[in-house]
Amino acid sequence: MGIRKSLIGVAAGVVGLIGTRLELLGLEAANEKARLLRLLGMSFAALLFLTLAVLVFSVLVSVYFWPTENRYVALGLLAAVYGILGVIMLAAVRRSLVYDPVPFAATLSELQRDAELLSRIRGAAEHDDERRAQAREY
Repeated sequence: MGIRKSLIGVAAGVVGLIGTRLELLGLEAANEKARLLRLLGMSFAALLFLTLAVLVFSVLVSVYFWPTENRYVALGLLAAVYGILGVIMLAAVRRSLVYDPVPFAATLSELQRDAELLSRIRGAAEHDDERRAQAREY
């Protein structure tokens, strides 16, 4: 009867622990989803307005330089500037993808702490078993 109560208590603790961790995972997933949707919306709007600005600026420069001999130089410089800006933005996106914090970091941290605690408990139980075995030998 005592072992049965202990097993039920351990099982209840494990279920509670798993439930807490899953709840934390769900909260983090909801936060990441909201963050991602907000970032995607703002990125799309920014991309739209920047594209319109670049288009209008390109038309303005080409119309200004069209009657001169330097029209091809002006268009080439515009293309070069746009290319350089594109490469810089791609580098910024890559840096963000590589160095931003890992999603679900809190859940992973809690699971690592749980694993360390269980490892220490197991080590302590094995140590107690060894002491009992040594005590029986004497």
